[in-house]
Amino acid sequence: MKTNDVRIAVAGTAAWAVALVVLLIVGLPSDDRWWLWVCVAGIGIGLFGIWYIPRLQAARARQEAARRERETAG
Repeated sequence: MKTNDVRIAVAGTAAWAVALVVLLIVGLPSDDRWWLWVCVAGIGIGLFGIWYIPRLQAARARQEAARRERETAG
């Protein structure tokens, strides 16, 4: 099944960003401020995924092409 993994990563990153904005607007007691950092970490991981996923998919496509080439040659 073909999926658009970058779009999924963008949606997840946007969800973490919305959660961060909501928490900043609502305000949290000092004991629960760690939730802000959870949102920041989610945004950071999402941005890394947006950057990494195309490179991963390209590498997998190259490996698959090389495997097909070896099968047809040998």
